[in-house]
Amino acid sequence: MALPVETFFLQPDAQGTLQSQIQQMIAQGILSGRFQHGEKLPSTRKLAAHLGVSRITVTIAYTELLANDYLMSKGRSGYYVSENAPSPPSFSPSPDTLDAVDWTRAIGQRFSGGVTPSKPQDWPSYRYPFVYGQADQSLFDHANWRLCALQALGQRDFSSMTSDYYDQDDPQLIEFIARHTLPRRGITAAPEQILITLGAQNALWLTAQVLLTQRRRAALEDPCYHALRDILVQSRCHVTPVRVDKDGLPPEAVPPDTDVIFTTPSHQCPTNATMPMPRRRALLARAREIDALIVEDDYEFETSFLRPPSPALKSLDTDGRVIYVGSFSKSLFPGLRLGYLVGSEPFIREARALRASVLRHPPGHIQRTAAYFLSLGHYDALVRKMGNVLHERRTAMEEAIAQYGLTIAGQGAHGGSSFWMRAPDGIDTRILATRLRNRSVLIEPGHSFFGGEDQQRNFYRLGYSSIPTSRISEGMKALASEIVSMTHSGHIPA
Repeated sequence: MALPVETFFLQPDAQGTLQSQIQQMIAQGILSGRFQHGEKLPSTRKLAAHLGVSRITVTIAYTELLANDYLMSKGRSGYYVSENAPSPPSFSPSPDTLDAVDWTRAIGQRFSGGVTPSKPQDWPSYRYPFVYGQADQSLFDHANWRLCALQALGQRDFSSMTSDYYDQDDPQLIEFIARHTLPRRGITAAPEQILITLGAQNALWLTAQVLLTQRRRAALEDPCYHALRDILVQSRCHVTPVRVDKDGLPPEAVPPDTDVIFTTPSHQCPTNATMPMPRRRALLARAREIDALIVEDDYEFETSFLRPPSPALKSLDTDGRVIYVGSFSKSLFPGLRLGYLVGSEPFIREARALRASVLRHPPGHIQRTAAYFLSLGHYDALVRKMGNVLHERRTAMEEAIAQYGLTIAGQGAHGGSSFWMRAPDGIDTRILATRLRNRSVLIEPGHSFFGGEDQQRNFYRLGYSSIPTSRISEGMKALASEIVSMTHSGHIPA
């Protein structure tokens, strides 16, 4: 395929003959890296017609570039960028030569600089990837997902794929969530009380934008999901971290002037604590007492392979003050970016309007594909398969942790896909993580989960959703030996 002729244009104020301008235009494209070695140029006829010049002018320019080894000719096939043409420079121009804008003054609000860390994109290349929330290719049902995607591409579903839903969602997906997913959590909801989002994080952002202002206060767990803290800081509301204990968020510690309480009662992030039923009722009573709303993030209930999960907080709510956040991204794959909000109709109405002004709606084809995958039973089969494998991996993790003398700080009572770990006092797990990468081991340092100045440095999270059972013991052995090495080398007090 030839380079698009539309990408070629002459500068209106350029100097020299048309022939030299065309030569310069092509040479600059090659030197800048825009035209790659071996790529085909437009024919002399097409380029001449596009530029509004004579064909002989373009032919002469091509001939000069051919003589200078910028181009090569392949007979009747045409002209191509020569393999011997100069390569673009490997250095980047200095930023101050590209921008005359003072961005420190031009930017009105800042959204960078949050605490949310980034996972290495090449994590599958590590032999011992104890990373959290990533998909395991060996477990995913590629064949049936592909079939559902093809079905969603069919003529019968043409409108669901191509229509502009504006502020609405795929009715088949909404129906499945209302009739099958939510009842498993003890929740009853009408279609107008459900909104599809681009994952749980988008659901939390929409919620914060609708409920919080600069004069309102949010209480969140400490430690907590770091992206949620970023969202709340960016909303400019008042934020109060509430330190969790072995049972999750303590209701009595929630300040009386709190407007919105964010919590993960079924599977606290990241400690994995499960809030007991008496505390769940106490939290609802506390919210009622101070007239606060509760946002329940139920992000991992499908991985309850040890025993059935506790009823959702939303299922115990008789006041309509709990907003429920769910996601398919954890149980299917994170790149799906498909979650949902469940709440009272006035709240969902505003969240729907906000979503419409930002992104209108998640892609129709993705929604319909997911609806087929769910309704045809493939999702339940996948969850059962994942549960069996995760159970096996969790057992291997527990055995290795005990064998190598590591310390568990928190683990899910119902299952889950990670352990919250504590290193010896004085160990900075950021340094530990860096050293472990040299041994092809990936862990997640825990400092970013803590808020304020009291960021504890010796916690870390070990995920087991993406590491084969056969490699767990060997990876844990490397982790334990690195901790011993840091202790003996003086990285922590004796």
